[in-house]
Amino acid sequence: MAGNLVDYRVEKGVAILELNDPPANTYTYEMNKELDSCILEARMDDSVHVIVLRGSGDKFFSAGANIKMLSEVTPGFKYYFCLHANETLNRLEQTPKLVIAALNGHTVGGGLEIAMAADIRIAKQGAGKVGLPEINLGVLPGTGGTQRLSRIVGKSKSIEMMVEGGLIEFEQAEELGIVNKVWPAEGWWDRVMEYAWSFCPPNKASKAVGRIKRSVQSGWEVPFESALAIERELQQQLFQSEDAKEGLGAYNQKRKPAFAGK
Repeated sequence: MAGNLVDYRVEKGVAILELNDPPANTYTYEMNKELDSCILEARMDDSVHVIVLRGSGDKFFSAGANIKMLSEVTPGFKYYFCLHANETLNRLEQTPKLVIAALNGHTVGGGLEIAMAADIRIAKQGAGKVGLPEINLGVLPGTGGTQRLSRIVGKSKSIEMMVEGGLIEFEQAEELGIVNKVWPAEGWWDRVMEYAWSFCPPNKASKAVGRIKRSVQSGWEVPFESALAIERELQQQLFQSEDAKEGLGAYNQKRKPAFAGK
């Protein structure tokens, strides 16, 4: 499965979604539709256990929304575009499979908003910067940026970053928690894929990985007692899984478990 603007492929249980509109991989309504379709494809494919997002080329993960497109469309379409993009990123965030954003270059504006909807962000050392500079266009980060950044770095720091509109190196982003890991450029992509495969069967119980993610993502948005109820429900589902039987059996038999993702 491959589109004009988002390439999709599966390698040993990992779905790779590559934003493909060089040089800056800016996204349009058309790219967003393709991205949404790819997310659904990965979610519904039982052979896919992890999703990896990356940008085409080496310069940009994504520079965000296509400014030329936004300049030419009506205010009503701009609103609809933001609404659709929000729905797509919410779907990515709630998909019960681990999502890794592989930041191979500059990750700016809407590009960072996409990356923040992933569960783990891994950047290539020295390859780029991150930031939400929409203030310089007279607008705000409108596809979840104000909400996700504030949840990552806190209210005060996120406001400072967004109203100043500056960009920071990947290494500083790691210190703030925006980026989880910064790895050397040499062998970076191979290392990202090895990391992604480490969460696939037989290495990990991928259903448990997905349910941990879902418990955190859903529980974060509701009162604590409701979050505990979500946790209990997901745990009950896992107790009935083949992987739980394998994991518990392997522990009692003092051997390494061989998970099947079931």
